Amino acid sequence: MSHTPHELRDDFPEYKDKIHELKGNNAHFAKLEAEYHQINREIHRLEIGEEHVSQFTEEDLRKKRMMLKDEIYSLLKQS
Repeated sequence: MSHTPHELRDDFPEYKDKIHELKGNNAHFAKLEAEYHQINREIHRLEIGEEHVSQFTEEDLRKKRMMLKDEIYSLLKQS
């Protein structure tokens, strides 16, 4: 398991400019990106031991992050 945050710009380097553009011009995308960022940071804090939650809570966070990432990717492909 990596202790590196899953930043969207790193996971989708080919969409770096599109991510920046949509964050500023698409309220729905901006909301999804902000929620992804918040959950991603929370998972990172769990991975490095700054916070502790149950295994089920961590699994739920990871599932939510993946769902958000899928939706974000779908919006990036459509643009």
